[in-house]
Amino acid sequence: MKSIYSLLLFVFSVSNAQTKPVNYNMWYQYLMNAKLDDKMTLTALSQYRSFDMLLDARLFVAAAYVDYSIDKKISVGGGGMFLLLESYDKNNNKKERSEKRIFQQATITDNIGRTLISHRFRIEERFLNNPNEFIVRLRYLTSFRIPLNKATEKQILYGIIKNEIRISAIKDKPFDSDRITIGTGFNLSKKSALEINLISQLAERKTSNYLNVVFRNKFDWRKKISSL
Repeated sequence: MKSIYSLLLFVFSVSNAQTKPVNYNMWYQYLMNAKLDDKMTLTALSQYRSFDMLLDARLFVAAAYVDYSIDKKISVGGGGMFLLLESYDKNNNKKERSEKRIFQQATITDNIGRTLISHRFRIEERFLNNPNEFIVRLRYLTSFRIPLNKATEKQILYGIIKNEIRISAIKDKPFDSDRITIGTGFNLSKKSALEINLISQLAERKTSNYLNVVFRNKFDWRKKISSL
């Protein structure tokens, strides 16, 4: 695990040192899960990505979706997302684009020992402006959550490994990107966790590397909703 961290840190520092105006790509995220009933879960999230530690905005995301559990291992769902993208052109001038996105997904979860494995299949319909563009994109995410404490200890630390392949369905060159994530999570309580990850996003002509900070919250709204 330490060797993988060292390799990603090296790639992160070298890539950002060679690319201007990019210095440090940061990715901050808040994610909330709320149980609506025994089968339905609401997820809401916001993201802010920057070319530096905070002020040089790169991307803002707001999203919400609902998953319905078919059984203990399989769920299906859908939702929507709004994105505000700011990127640099060849003359180092900022270009702003917005995107409205709807998506449908299916998720399969399982365990190997104490490790939780998740497979998510998502279809996105993307509506972009400046210029106007419509893209259908397919995404496949595999993720591993690995407990780092012994089974007899309080479960505070866990490892994170993810890989997501994204493909544009109606383009001559379908490959969009491959996103690799490795990190560590800290359970702050039964309802909240903090995660710190290194993310490397490989596209056809460039690679973007991020230091990712995620705060998670879990809620159970079943009693409140049933009392309404």
